Amino acid sequence: MRKLFRSHTDNKITGLCGGIAEWFGIDSTIVRLLVVIAAFFSFGAVVVLYFVASILVPKAPLGDMSFMNHYNHNHY
Repeated sequence: MRKLFRSHTDNKITGLCGGIAEWFGIDSTIVRLLVVIAAFFSFGAVVVLYFVASILVPKAPLGDMSFMNHYNHNHY
């Protein structure tokens, strides 16, 4: 069973959306758009949940390459 981590490489604020995107195997832009839309329609409740989840979900271990964004790989 895979564990959810906040991303070190795909982060705009806390790395939570990047980590969720890696966990589901989708683009992080989709997750960010969904969070913004949900925050708008929930009158800010999702913003509170986002920051609580950012506190509870740990950062990915620095040596864990499975959480590297595929855009950040160097191809020589």
